[in-house]
Amino acid sequence: MTRLRAETIPPELEHLFTDVEIGRTSGAAGMSDGLPAYLVVFLVLFGLAFVAALTVIVVSGVRNYRLAKARGYDPLTMETEMAARLMDSQLMQPATPTDATTAPSAMTAPSATTEERLAEIDSLHDRGVITADERAAARAKILGG
Repeated sequence: MTRLRAETIPPELEHLFTDVEIGRTSGAAGMSDGLPAYLVVFLVLFGLAFVAALTVIVVSGVRNYRLAKARGYDPLTMETEMAARLMDSQLMQPATPTDATTAPSAMTAPSATTEERLAEIDSLHDRGVITADERAAARAKILGG
């Protein structure tokens, strides 16, 4: 440990540096050098978890991008394209309002045949717009009523 030499300290400030040691860069007075072991372990584990999470995010993003490109979709606008297709489909069209002046034959005539509606459901499922459960529910609704 090095002591300050008297000739480097002005005489009027000498009383402030009588017992000060130079050479330790521990930070604040009274703190020991280095970090506690539990804090080092925590920081290492946190760093590993962060790197693992970042790796999972990047890998899944790359896989989704490649899958979308392989199926012919633009990965950056795919979600919007699918939502627009779903909203334009016959399944999402609002039911036509009926009033007392509407002829009974017009109320019962569907806008598309059952076969066309089932084909549209199958097409939406094949393109990945709806899930298998949604397809089954829509087919049951079309066939049941």
